[in-house]
Amino acid sequence: MKFTFAHNNLNVFNLDKSLTFYKEALGLVETRRHEAEDGSFILVYLGDETTPHQLELTWLKEWDRPYNLGDNEIHLAFVVDDFEGALKKHKEMECVCFENPAMGIYFISDPDGYWLEVLPA
Repeated sequence: MKFTFAHNNLNVFNLDKSLTFYKEALGLVETRRHEAEDGSFILVYLGDETTPHQLELTWLKEWDRPYNLGDNEIHLAFVVDDFEGALKKHKEMECVCFENPAMGIYFISDPDGYWLEVLPA
């Protein structure tokens, strides 16, 4: 028996805002979408056009408040080929929430407050 990764899921409060952020900040593109017949939810799958791994964004129609992320100790990590260029871009976007120069990494925060780690290639 062998298991392989399919996707990670994040629930988002404002789907359009999140889609714009993930496209601008990380270059992720929509690969597929599933909308409930009754309009109660939308699932949007994002990919990096390089790896098979996907990020599933879930929007719930009845959700009426920002998500409580608790201690927010879970994160996704992305490798970038131009670390300095990415850091500059993310600083311009004002989404850098933590830098650790000693480790050579930093984190950005998406519109819902999820942390995303950025690593050099």
